[in-house]
Amino acid sequence: MKPIWIVDDDQSIRFVLEKALLREHLPTRSFSNSRDVLAALSTAADDEGPQILVSDIRMPGGSGLELLEKVKAKYPGLPVIIMTAFSDLDSAVSAFQGGAFEYLPKPFDLPKAVELIRRAVEESQREEVSEERMVDAPEMLGQAPAMQDVFRAIGRLSQSNVTVLITGESGSGKELVARALHKHSPRANGPFVAINTAAIPKDLLESELFGHERGAFTGAQTMRRGRFEQADGGTLFLDEIGDMPFELQTRLLRVLSDGHFYRVGGHSAVKTNVRVIAATHQDLENRVKDGVFREDLFHRLNVIRLRLPALRERKEDVSMLTRHFLQQSAKQLGVEPKRISDAALVWLEGFAFPGNVRQLENLCHWLTVMAPSQLIEPKDLPPEVGVARQEGLPPKVVVPAAVLDTEPGPAYADPVTAAVAVASGPGVAVQEWEQGLEAEAIALLASGRTDVWDVLTRRFESRLILAALATTKGRRIEAAHKLGIGRNTITRKIQELGLE
Repeated sequence: MKPIWIVDDDQSIRFVLEKALLREHLPTRSFSNSRDVLAALSTAADDEGPQILVSDIRMPGGSGLELLEKVKAKYPGLPVIIMTAFSDLDSAVSAFQGGAFEYLPKPFDLPKAVELIRRAVEESQREEVSEERMVDAPEMLGQAPAMQDVFRAIGRLSQSNVTVLITGESGSGKELVARALHKHSPRANGPFVAINTAAIPKDLLESELFGHERGAFTGAQTMRRGRFEQADGGTLFLDEIGDMPFELQTRLLRVLSDGHFYRVGGHSAVKTNVRVIAATHQDLENRVKDGVFREDLFHRLNVIRLRLPALRERKEDVSMLTRHFLQQSAKQLGVEPKRISDAALVWLEGFAFPGNVRQLENLCHWLTVMAPSQLIEPKDLPPEVGVARQEGLPPKVVVPAAVLDTEPGPAYADPVTAAVAVASGPGVAVQEWEQGLEAEAIALLASGRTDVWDVLTRRFESRLILAALATTKGRRIEAAHKLGIGRNTITRKIQELGLE
C-alpha cells in the first residue's frame, strides 16, 4: 500500500498522526514544508506517490492551498485533506474549490482524524477501480438481470432491420436503447432521427413527420423535408407513440406498410427506406381497447417488444449509475468529480426514483453543484430524497424498530430501547431465535423482495451494535472489544447503518 503523506511544520502534529496511523497499519511519510513534497513528487514514479496527502494550510515556504493546486495538476484523483488552525470561511472555500477531499480544523479529535483518513483511503481505492471502468464508458450501464436481458436483446437484433417497440416508464432510458439498436445495426452509418410525438402540437406534427410543399399552408415559404425523409437510410425513433393523434396513425401505418408517403400539400408520392423504432410509457393494449390507438398500427409496431425496467427494479445499478453521472457532471462543469459515501448510496438505493434514470442524472448534477464537500454524505442529499425517507420508502439501512410489517416481536419506539430489550430482556432460546429469523426470511422471500440478504444482515448488525452499546452505556471502544471487532470497524458501521 502506498503511504499517507503528512505535511505540517509542527513536529508534534506530524508525530501524533504518524503514531496513530501506524497503529492502524497505515504507512506514512512526513514533510515539514511544501517544497520537499513537490521535490519528492517530481522524482516519484506513478506507483510511488502518496495514497493520501494530509497538509497544513499555513506553512513557511508555501501554503497548503498552493500545494493542493500543484499536486492536483499531477494527481487529479489524489484525495487531499487540508488541516488548519485558522477556521475561516475563505480557507474552507478555497480548499474545496481547489478539490480538497475534506477540510479538517485544528485542534481535531485524533480518532475522528484517523477515521477520516481511512475513509479517504477507501475512497481512493474505490475511485481508482471506478475510473478504470469509466475510461471508455459504454452508452448504457446496467448489471441488473432485467438490464442484461435488454442488452442480450440488442445483441440479437444487431443484424436486423425489424421494427421495435420499446416500453417503459418516463425517464427509464428508452431513447438510449433506440440509439443502441441503431448503432449496432446494419444502418449504423445512416442518420438517427428522433421525434417526440407528444411534444409537438397536433397541427404541426404532420408537417414534422412528412414535410410540406411550398405554399401548402400559411407560412410555408419553401419546401421542407420531414423526419421520414431526413432518416432515409437510417433509423427514425418515434418517442411517446401512444400520444400520436388518431388521424395521423393512419398515415403512419401506410408508410410502415409500403414505405411511401405524401408531403403536406404534395401530389407526388415520396419513397423512403427507414427503420422505425417506437417507444411509449403507455399501455398500448388498453389504448387500443379505448379506441384511441389503431389496432392494426399496434400490431405493425409490436413486431419485437423490449420492456425497459424502472430504476426501482434495478437497484443494484444505482451505485454504478450514480458514480457515472457524477463523473459526467464534473466533466461538463469542469470541476473535480464528487465522491459519494456508501451510506449515501444506501439512501439512494432505498429511494423509489419516480423519474427513473433521468431523475438520478439530474440529482447528480444537483449534487455536483450543491454538495458542500467532495464526499457526499446522506445529509447532503436533496429534500425529495429526504421526504422519501418519511413517506414509506425506507432505504436498506434499518434499525431494530418495526420497519417491516413482517418483523416479528414487539415494536420499540427507539433503537436504544430495542437494544436494551435484546440485551437485558427475557432470555430467548437459541432455537426460537433461529426459528424467528427463518420465519422472517421466508416471509420476505415470499413477498418478492430481491434484497433480503442486505435487509436482514443490516438489521442483525444494527441490533448487535446497539445491544453492545446499551451494555457499555454508549462507550464505543468497550462495545467493540466485547463484540470482538476493531474500534474503526464499529465507528464505520455506526455511520453506515445510520445509528449516530
